[in-house]
Amino acid sequence: MENSFKEFIYFHKNKIIGFILTIIVIGGGFLTYYIYDNKDNKTDTKEVKTNNIIVKDDTKKEEKKDETKYCYYDIKGSIKKPGVYKIDCNKRIIDAIEVSGGLSKNADTSVINLSKQVYDGMVIKIYSKSEVNNYLKTIEKETKKESICNSENIKNDACINNEKKEEKQDTNNSLVNINTASLEVLTTLPGIGESKAKSIIAYRDKNKFSKIEDIMNVEGIGESLFVKIKENITV
Repeated sequence: MENSFKEFIYFHKNKIIGFILTIIVIGGGFLTYYIYDNKDNKTDTKEVKTNNIIVKDDTKKEEKKDETKYCYYDIKGSIKKPGVYKIDCNKRIIDAIEVSGGLSKNADTSVINLSKQVYDGMVIKIYSKSEVNNYLKTIEKETKKESICNSENIKNDACINNEKKEEKQDTNNSLVNINTASLEVLTTLPGIGESKAKSIIAYRDKNKFSKIEDIMNVEGIGESLFVKIKENITV
Protein backbone atom coordinates (compact mmCIF):
# COMPACT_ATOMS: atom_id res chain seq x y z
CA MET A 1 0.00 0.00 0.00
CA GLU A 2 2.79 2.33 1.00
CA ASN A 3 4.76 1.44 -2.11
CA SER A 4 1.72 2.08 -4.28
CA PHE A 5 1.29 5.61 -2.75
CA LYS A 6 4.95 6.41 -3.32
CA GLU A 7 4.69 5.18 -6.90
CA PHE A 8 1.58 7.36 -7.43
CA ILE A 9 3.41 10.41 -6.13
CA TYR A 10 6.48 9.61 -8.19
CA PHE A 11 4.58 9.25 -11.46
CA HIS A 12 2.20 12.20 -10.80
CA LYS A 13 4.55 14.60 -8.99
CA ASN A 14 4.47 17.14 -11.83
CA LYS A 15 0.67 17.29 -11.78
CA ILE A 16 0.63 17.58 -8.00
CA ILE A 17 3.16 20.45 -8.06
CA GLY A 18 1.13 22.17 -10.80
CA PHE A 19 -2.08 21.76 -8.77
CA ILE A 20 -0.44 23.26 -5.68
CA LEU A 21 0.91 26.22 -7.68
CA THR A 22 -2.56 26.81 -9.16
CA ILE A 23 -4.09 26.93 -5.69
CA ILE A 24 -1.40 29.39 -4.52
CA VAL A 25 -2.00 31.68 -7.53
CA ILE A 26 -5.79 31.62 -7.11
CA GLY A 27 -5.49 32.19 -3.34
CA GLY A 28 -3.12 35.10 -3.92
CA GLY A 29 -5.56 36.64 -6.38
CA PHE A 30 -8.43 36.44 -3.89
CA LEU A 31 -6.21 37.91 -1.16
CA THR A 32 -5.13 40.82 -3.39
CA TYR A 33 -8.76 41.55 -4.36
CA TYR A 34 -9.81 41.52 -0.70
CA ILE A 35 -7.09 44.01 0.31
CA TYR A 36 -7.85 46.49 -2.51
CA ASP A 37 -11.58 46.19 -1.95
CA ASN A 38 -11.14 47.23 1.68
CA LYS A 39 -8.99 50.22 0.62
CA ASP A 40 -11.70 51.38 -1.77
CA ASN A 41 -14.28 51.18 1.00
CA LYS A 42 -12.09 53.28 3.27
CA THR A 43 -11.62 55.87 0.52
CA ASP A 44 -15.37 56.06 0.01
CA THR A 45 -15.86 56.59 3.72
CA LYS A 46 -13.36 59.44 3.75
CA GLU A 47 -15.05 61.05 0.78
CA VAL A 48 -18.40 60.84 2.53
CA LYS A 49 -16.90 62.44 5.62
CA THR A 50 -15.27 65.12 3.47
CA ASN A 51 -18.58 65.80 1.79
CA ASN A 52 -20.24 66.13 5.18
CA ILE A 53 -17.71 68.77 6.19
CA ILE A 54 -18.31 70.71 2.98
CA VAL A 55 -22.05 70.62 3.52
CA LYS A 56 -21.62 71.96 7.05
CA ASP A 57 -19.39 74.78 5.77
CA ASP A 58 -21.94 75.68 3.09
CA THR A 59 -24.66 75.80 5.73
CA LYS A 60 -22.61 78.22 7.80
CA LYS A 61 -22.05 80.43 4.77
CA GLU A 62 -25.76 80.48 4.06
CA GLU A 63 -26.48 81.44 7.67
CA LYS A 64 -24.06 84.36 7.38
CA LYS A 65 -25.75 85.55 4.21
CA ASP A 66 -29.12 85.49 5.96
CA GLU A 67 -27.74 87.87 8.63
CA THR A 68 -27.69 90.75 6.10
CA LYS A 69 -30.00 93.57 7.18
CA TYR A 70 -32.26 95.02 4.51
CA CYS A 71 -33.89 98.46 4.42
CA TYR A 72 -36.88 99.67 2.44
CA TYR A 73 -36.74 103.13 0.87
CA ASP A 74 -39.14 105.24 -1.18
CA ILE A 75 -37.50 107.07 -4.09
CA LYS A 76 -39.27 109.61 -6.28
CA GLY A 77 -38.73 112.63 -8.50
CA SER A 78 -36.27 112.66 -11.39
CA ILE A 79 -35.56 108.92 -11.32
CA LYS A 80 -36.16 106.37 -14.10
CA LYS A 81 -38.12 103.90 -11.95
CA PRO A 82 -39.63 105.62 -8.89
CA GLY A 83 -41.10 103.38 -6.19
CA VAL A 84 -40.34 101.43 -3.01
CA TYR A 85 -37.24 99.23 -3.07
CA LYS A 86 -35.35 96.83 -0.78
CA ILE A 87 -31.58 97.21 -0.34
CA ASP A 88 -28.72 96.22 1.98
CA CYS A 89 -28.74 98.73 4.87
CA ASN A 90 -24.96 99.25 4.44
CA LYS A 91 -25.49 100.72 0.98
CA ARG A 92 -25.48 104.46 0.12
CA ILE A 93 -27.91 106.76 -1.69
CA ILE A 94 -25.88 106.42 -4.89
CA ASP A 95 -26.46 102.62 -4.71
CA ALA A 96 -30.18 103.17 -4.10
CA ILE A 97 -30.33 105.30 -7.27
CA GLU A 98 -28.72 102.48 -9.28
CA VAL A 99 -31.21 99.93 -7.95
CA SER A 100 -34.02 102.30 -9.00
CA GLY A 101 -32.88 102.38 -12.62
CA GLY A 102 -30.63 105.46 -12.45
CA LEU A 103 -31.21 109.19 -12.79
CA SER A 104 -33.41 110.88 -15.38
CA LYS A 105 -31.76 113.20 -17.90
CA ASN A 106 -33.08 116.31 -16.14
CA ALA A 107 -31.92 115.22 -12.63
CA ASP A 108 -29.84 117.54 -10.45
CA THR A 109 -28.02 115.97 -7.47
CA SER A 110 -26.11 119.10 -6.43
CA VAL A 111 -28.23 119.46 -3.26
CA ILE A 112 -28.15 115.74 -2.35
CA ASN A 113 -25.51 113.83 -0.38
CA LEU A 114 -24.99 110.74 -2.55
CA SER A 115 -22.65 109.15 0.02
CA LYS A 116 -25.24 109.15 2.82
CA GLN A 117 -26.08 105.68 4.18
CA VAL A 118 -29.54 104.29 3.51
CA TYR A 119 -31.83 103.61 6.49
CA ASP A 120 -35.18 101.85 6.79
CA GLY A 121 -38.18 103.98 5.82
CA MET A 122 -36.01 106.58 4.08
CA VAL A 123 -37.65 108.89 1.54
CA ILE A 124 -35.36 110.07 -1.27
CA LYS A 125 -36.45 112.77 -3.70
CA ILE A 126 -34.29 113.55 -6.72
CA TYR A 127 -34.88 117.14 -7.83
CA SER A 128 -34.93 118.26 -11.44
CA LYS A 129 -32.62 120.98 -12.77
CA SER A 130 -35.55 123.40 -13.10
CA GLU A 131 -36.65 122.77 -9.47
CA VAL A 132 -33.16 123.54 -8.15
CA ASN A 133 -32.77 126.63 -10.35
CA ASN A 134 -36.17 128.03 -9.40
CA TYR A 135 -35.44 127.48 -5.71
CA LEU A 136 -32.07 129.25 -5.94
CA LYS A 137 -33.64 132.18 -7.78
CA THR A 138 -36.37 132.50 -5.13
CA ILE A 139 -33.82 132.40 -2.31
CA GLU A 140 -31.71 135.01 -4.06
CA LYS A 141 -34.70 137.37 -4.45
CA GLU A 142 -35.75 136.95 -0.82
CA THR A 143 -32.19 137.53 0.38
CA LYS A 144 -31.93 140.79 -1.56
CA LYS A 145 -35.25 142.05 -0.16
CA GLU A 146 -34.36 141.14 3.39
CA SER A 147 -30.77 142.40 3.27
CA ILE A 148 -31.77 145.91 4.45
CA CYS A 149 -33.41 144.44 7.57
CA ASN A 150 -30.33 142.42 8.43
CA SER A 151 -27.91 145.27 7.75
CA GLU A 152 -29.32 147.57 10.46
CA ASN A 153 -28.36 147.39 14.13
CA ILE A 154 -31.96 148.06 15.18
CA LYS A 155 -34.20 145.01 15.13
CA ASN A 156 -37.19 145.72 12.88
CA ASP A 157 -40.05 143.42 13.86
CA ALA A 158 -42.01 144.63 10.86
CA CYS A 159 -39.59 143.05 8.38
CA ILE A 160 -40.87 140.22 6.20
CA ASN A 161 -38.11 137.88 7.38
CA ASN A 162 -39.10 138.21 11.03
CA GLU A 163 -42.79 137.75 10.20
CA LYS A 164 -42.07 134.47 8.45
CA LYS A 165 -40.11 133.11 11.39
CA GLU A 166 -42.84 134.07 13.84
CA GLU A 167 -45.51 132.39 11.69
CA LYS A 168 -43.49 129.17 11.46
CA GLN A 169 -42.92 129.08 15.21
CA ASP A 170 -46.61 129.67 15.92
CA THR A 171 -47.79 126.91 13.59
CA ASN A 172 -45.21 124.39 14.78
CA ASN A 173 -45.19 123.87 18.54
CA SER A 174 -43.16 120.63 18.37
CA LEU A 175 -39.42 120.50 18.95
CA VAL A 176 -37.06 120.58 15.99
CA ASN A 177 -35.13 117.33 15.54
CA ILE A 178 -31.64 118.44 14.56
CA ASN A 179 -30.90 114.99 13.11
CA THR A 180 -33.76 115.03 10.59
CA ALA A 181 -35.03 118.62 10.18
CA SER A 182 -34.81 120.19 6.73
CA LEU A 183 -32.88 123.37 5.94
CA GLU A 184 -36.10 125.42 6.03
CA VAL A 185 -37.15 124.08 9.45
CA LEU A 186 -33.69 124.61 10.96
CA THR A 187 -33.80 128.28 9.95
CA THR A 188 -36.88 128.75 12.15
CA LEU A 189 -34.66 128.37 15.22
CA PRO A 190 -33.59 131.65 16.85
CA GLY A 191 -30.18 132.77 15.62
CA ILE A 192 -29.95 130.04 12.97
CA GLY A 193 -29.75 131.40 9.45
CA GLU A 194 -29.28 129.53 6.19
CA SER A 195 -25.48 129.35 6.59
CA LYS A 196 -25.61 127.82 10.10
CA ALA A 197 -28.44 125.47 9.03
CA LYS A 198 -26.26 124.18 6.20
CA SER A 199 -23.40 123.66 8.66
CA ILE A 200 -25.71 121.62 10.92
CA ILE A 201 -26.76 119.41 7.99
CA ALA A 202 -23.14 118.96 6.84
CA TYR A 203 -22.10 117.97 10.37
CA ARG A 204 -24.91 115.45 10.94
CA ASP A 205 -24.22 113.74 7.59
CA LYS A 206 -20.88 112.67 9.06
CA ASN A 207 -21.60 112.66 12.81
CA LYS A 208 -25.12 111.99 14.03
CA PHE A 209 -26.17 114.09 17.03
CA SER A 210 -26.50 111.85 20.11
CA LYS A 211 -27.54 114.71 22.42
CA ILE A 212 -28.61 118.31 21.87
CA GLU A 213 -25.35 119.62 23.38
CA ASP A 214 -23.51 118.13 20.37
CA ILE A 215 -24.80 121.01 18.25
CA MET A 216 -22.09 123.16 19.84
CA ASN A 217 -19.58 121.07 17.85
CA VAL A 218 -20.93 122.70 14.68
CA GLU A 219 -18.83 125.59 13.42
CA GLY A 220 -20.39 128.95 14.30
CA ILE A 221 -22.60 127.64 17.12
CA GLY A 222 -21.27 128.42 20.58
CA GLU A 223 -22.63 128.21 24.10
CA SER A 224 -24.50 131.53 23.93
CA LEU A 225 -26.42 130.47 20.80
CA PHE A 226 -27.05 127.02 22.27
CA VAL A 227 -28.74 128.64 25.29
CA LYS A 228 -31.17 130.39 22.91
CA ILE A 229 -32.15 127.25 21.00
CA LYS A 230 -31.85 124.41 23.52
CA GLU A 231 -35.54 124.67 24.53
CA ASN A 232 -36.58 124.26 20.87
CA ILE A 233 -34.46 121.30 19.74
CA THR A 234 -34.28 117.55 20.26
CA VAL A 235 -32.47 114.48 18.81
